[in-house]
Amino acid sequence: MDAQGRGRADNIDPADQWVLNPNTGEYELRLSPSAAQSPVPGPRRPARGDGGAPRRREGSASGGTPEPRRVRPGDVPAPRSRRREAEAEAPQGRRATRRPVKKKSKVKKVLLWTGGSMAFVLVAVTAAGYLYIQHLNGNITSVSDDGASTGGFRKDEAINILLIGTDKRTGKGNAGYGDAGSVGHADTNILLHVSKDRSNATALSIPRDLIVDIPDCPTLQEDGSQKVIPGTQGVRFNTSLGQDGRTASCTMRTVTELTGIKPDNFMVADFNAVKTLTEAVGGVEVCLAHDIDDKDSHLKLDKGTHNISGEQALAFVRTRHSVGFGGDLSRIALQQQFLSALMRKLKGNATLTSPTKMLKLAEAGTKALTVDAKLDSIGKLKDLGMELGKLNPKHLTFTTVPVVDNPAEKVKATVVLNGAKAPAVFDAIKNDVSFTEVKKKQKAAKDAQAARLKGTKAPASEVRVRILNGGAKAGSAQSVLNWLQNDEGVTKSENAGNAPAALGRTTLEYAPDQAAQARRLAAVMGLSGAALKPGKSVTNSQGLPAMTLTLGKDFKGAGVSLTPATKAPAVDKSTADKVQCAS
Repeated sequence: MDAQGRGRADNIDPADQWVLNPNTGEYELRLSPSAAQSPVPGPRRPARGDGGAPRRREGSASGGTPEPRRVRPGDVPAPRSRRREAEAEAPQGRRATRRPVKKKSKVKKVLLWTGGSMAFVLVAVTAAGYLYIQHLNGNITSVSDDGASTGGFRKDEAINILLIGTDKRTGKGNAGYGDAGSVGHADTNILLHVSKDRSNATALSIPRDLIVDIPDCPTLQEDGSQKVIPGTQGVRFNTSLGQDGRTASCTMRTVTELTGIKPDNFMVADFNAVKTLTEAVGGVEVCLAHDIDDKDSHLKLDKGTHNISGEQALAFVRTRHSVGFGGDLSRIALQQQFLSALMRKLKGNATLTSPTKMLKLAEAGTKALTVDAKLDSIGKLKDLGMELGKLNPKHLTFTTVPVVDNPAEKVKATVVLNGAKAPAVFDAIKNDVSFTEVKKKQKAAKDAQAARLKGTKAPASEVRVRILNGGAKAGSAQSVLNWLQNDEGVTKSENAGNAPAALGRTTLEYAPDQAAQARRLAAVMGLSGAALKPGKSVTNSQGLPAMTLTLGKDFKGAGVSLTPATKAPAVDKSTADKVQCAS
């Protein structure tokens, strides 16, 4: 390149050479036939066509419209000044090959700005959503379950949630309620059981004045250390929380001791929870059979139906002297009616379709509740809410632990367990039995389980089985072995030690050709069809095929039937779909 050319090159705008090809959507370098080609740095690669022959280059002797050359990495755009000279020297009568650059239309500009703005809005909304979730997470107060729970609810299992209402006065707006010096006892207690198939649920109220034994409670302290709070016998249930430094995990252990049901999670609410939650949903509908003017709870309502929220709602659930016999059991009836009303309101479209109410509910719920550490995020609470949301209110049964007046008291102030009725209620819940008539979703599966028990039974002397302990008390496998061999004639049985993993329920696995043996052992031990698991046999110590009996956590002792309850006992109850006027 001569000096003159270099001088002109100093003023070149290379981008001016690029032209958008509407056919390919790419920018290309267009040159006139006579334009000089600037050398391309680096190795020179011949352009080839589909057949592999050298492709004709722009400005070739064959004539025709020159082919636009696609810019490759490393190409240097031709100088603008040279291009202009080439255009000026083009033969007369021949139109220059350079096409003018098209300007972007107004529509495209609008779309560009709109798209950019929308992207910004989406990012902003996403960021705001994330920040709001973090805000809700910050609202949540959680405490350790101290190993008293199952480890948290599971989506494919039945769910047991312990709901605790405390009488603690601390907190904004709570000064006028409860005992001035209360450390926060477990005054309202409900064990909510949700069936595995989510077709039904049972809300079991536990009276605060029920006399129970509170077990030893390992409890995490504020400094990170653990302290075992000694248990105590023959005390009110409500002292399982607050008294002697006990936390909700101790109430959870007391429930397990009382019912045999181990809760998955717990939630604790104070007085404010009732006020804020009812205000968030716009109030709930309750009914009274007669006028009430209770000076203790400050509830004053005429008989009939009312929409209550805030302070009035709190007064409603605290009232006891003006309903029933004036005791805690009468108050429980009001509380169950209130929770039924809240359930209906939460399931109603007016709540679920209102963003304002949903945000208020999220804000109120996260501030009002203290949960165990397994529920310490809005995501986990949402997952639990999704499971509870599958319930139909007409299949949510409210009932109370069967009790009788404490016979040791002349002035009746406490109650004790009704030994004749309470165990059947606990067994029904443990075995996932509904207290309402529900169309069973797994009827075919249950029929198949029942069919496993039908047919011939092998003699006890022919039953060959290995016994494993899979969660029962220590020594259970040996005690069953002794009982089977000495009392039931199942002499071809042996103790195989501990199972690889713990099981919630006892199972008997057998091969198809061992079905008659399985039916005999099921009859001896009182196993249900659900406990029988068709599978494969194992080899016993003598090298012979044998069945596998794994004793689960439900095992109660040698000779005690393991056939679960299939029908709920008759109890006083109500369902969440109906408004029942308190009398």
